[in-house]
Amino acid sequence: MNLTLDDFDYPLPPERIAQAPLAARSASRLLVLAGDSLDDRSFVDLPDLLLPGDLLVMNDTRVLHARLFGCKDSGGQVEVLVERVTGDDEVLAQVRASKPPKPGGRLMLEEVVEAEVIGRAGEFYRLRFTGNAVELIERHGRLPLPPYIDRAAANADEERYQTVFARERGSVAAPTAGLHFDAPLLNALHERGVGTAHVTLHVGAGTFQPVRVHDLSQHRMHRELFHVPQATADAIAATRQRGGRVVAVGTTTLRTLESAADEKDSIKAGVGETALFITPGFKFHVVDVLITNFHLPKSTLLMLVSAFGGMDAIRAAYRHAIDNNYRFFSYGDAMLIHRHDEI
Repeated sequence: MNLTLDDFDYPLPPERIAQAPLAARSASRLLVLAGDSLDDRSFVDLPDLLLPGDLLVMNDTRVLHARLFGCKDSGGQVEVLVERVTGDDEVLAQVRASKPPKPGGRLMLEEVVEAEVIGRAGEFYRLRFTGNAVELIERHGRLPLPPYIDRAAANADEERYQTVFARERGSVAAPTAGLHFDAPLLNALHERGVGTAHVTLHVGAGTFQPVRVHDLSQHRMHRELFHVPQATADAIAATRQRGGRVVAVGTTTLRTLESAADEKDSIKAGVGETALFITPGFKFHVVDVLITNFHLPKSTLLMLVSAFGGMDAIRAAYRHAIDNNYRFFSYGDAMLIHRHDEI
């Protein structure tokens, strides 16, 4: 299948982009896609839409205060967005400045954090902090809301742009499908007999980078770190054995699980990196059902859900969502998608 960027474009009115979360996490709407069937539901209906013996797998990454502003030693202003912490005092980061900083140059960030430019690594810069990188970033940095939210992060975002199960610090963006879950909903799922398990994938700044090639066969994904605990691999195996379904909460969880699958469709526990680029035609080995938000036009995430739910079905679902005033992107509403080859 020769796919191009235009195959994944759609017109989105700006007013459909959610700029703030709803008062309650689970108050969002949920569009259910099964084959060609669409059903308008609420996210609190999720326990009724899953079956006893199903397994929800969630990404427990925690968003860092990864955005820092400051200046170069030459005086020019800079904006730093940490992509990945690579050592106790080193990070990979995007650096925006009127003139690119040079190796050996120094940055003063948020007036108190000193960093040295070590060199380049592709589109990123290697920076060395004068102290523990994670501690300095968390103490002095700012929460990096996505670029389509046209306001600065507020105090409320400190809680609402993290999932209630966030534990492992390392992301520059939230795994947003998980933002809909709160304690009462998780309790209701438990009472329904739905199991839960966790993986970790640290979302990198590359998740917001546009696809810059027309021919998608030429696109190369950014790499992201993931961890699949042995307990999660065992829970997935047990779910398969009893005939339950694996339900991925978010595209990050799906990419983690499909990256960790072996040729026998089993999950291998451990730590790794993934640059998995999922487009229509991809054979899914692990995930049966996907919970996800609505994604940007021409994005790799829209390509992924099109592979999972079927291109025509996803196009129809997005038209329906726009026509029926669903809220889009990170703070928006959600979809529950059944894998189209399983219908």
